[in-house]
Amino acid sequence: MALPATPPARLFAELVQAKAEAPAGRGGPPPPPGREVHVSGSAELSAGPDRARVSLRLSSRKGAAGEARSSVARRLEYIAQSARQRGVSEENMTIMEDFSRVENAYQMEAEVCMIFSDFGKMQNVCNLLIEKLGTSVTICPPHFYHTPEATDALRRQVCVAAVGNTRRKAQEVCRLFGQSLGKPLLIREEETKEWGGHIDSHVLNSPDSLTLQERIQNATAYASCRVFAVFEIKGKENRRNKLL
Repeated sequence: MALPATPPARLFAELVQAKAEAPAGRGGPPPPPGREVHVSGSAELSAGPDRARVSLRLSSRKGAAGEARSSVARRLEYIAQSARQRGVSEENMTIMEDFSRVENAYQMEAEVCMIFSDFGKMQNVCNLLIEKLGTSVTICPPHFYHTPEATDALRRQVCVAAVGNTRRKAQEVCRLFGQSLGKPLLIREEETKEWGGHIDSHVLNSPDSLTLQERIQNATAYASCRVFAVFEIKGKENRRNKLL
C-alpha cells in the first residue's frame, strides 16, 4: 500500500549568507560577505464600527391638507430640537418630506435620518423619542458602518502589527543562535485580507431581532496582513543584553 504524501514543511525563517558585492573603488579587498535572516510574519486585527445611522419615520392622514402638514411638522420640530439639545449637529441630520393625496384624504410623510459617532448618545435620543412620541413615530434599527478613515486606519494598523511580529520573530531566531539582529534590508507586504463580522447561527434567520451588541458585532471589520522581511545579522549577541 502506498504511503500518503508528506505535506511540505512550512519555512518561517531562513538564515542565509549574502553574496559579496564588488568593491566600489579600484583595488583593495572586497568587503566581507554579510549575513541575513529571512522571515515571514502576519497579524490580524478587528475594529468595531465608528458610525451609526438611525432613521425615524412619521406620517399623518387628514381630510384637510393643512392638518396633515401641521401634524407632521409639530413632531418634526420636536425631534429636531431634542436631537440638537443632545449634541446632534445639523450636518448629521437630514429630513425628507413627501405630501400626497390618498383617496379622499391628504397624507404627509417624513423621514429623519441621524448619524451618530457616540452610540450611547444615540440610545439616549432614541429612548427619549419613543417615550415622548410613542407609536406616532417609527424608529428603525440602527445601521452600523465604518467611515473610510476608520477603514484606512485598520489597514495601516494591521500592516504595522505584522511588521512588528516579523521583527520579533527574527529577533528570536537570531537569539536562538546567539546572534544579534541588525537593520532591515527588505520589508514586503505579501498578502492582505478584509472581511466582515459574524452572527451566531441562531439569529441568522431573524435579522430584525438582533440586539444592539449583535448588530455591532455583525458590523465589525476584520483585516489580516502577511509580510516578508530580510534583516541583517550583526554578529554575536551581547552577553549583557542577553542577561537582561
